[in-house]
Amino acid sequence: MPTLIRLIITLLFLAGLVYAGMFALVALVEPTPKEVTIRIPSRDLLGGGAPALPGSQPAAPATEAAPAETTTP
Repeated sequence: MPTLIRLIITLLFLAGLVYAGMFALVALVEPTPKEVTIRIPSRDLLGGGAPALPGSQPAAPATEAAPAETTTP
């Protein structure tokens, strides 16, 4: 039984150290704000169709012209 109590006290002490460390980080560390720039392609801004889902291929635009056929005389 004394070994179990010693284990519980040791675990509580370690949990207290972790809690104290988290509290110190919250109280003493101040995050530094920075400016974030996100580039958005113009085709997305001009209504380029339905947005593609993550992990899928974007749909081909409907206004894409067929390649011109060349005739040789």
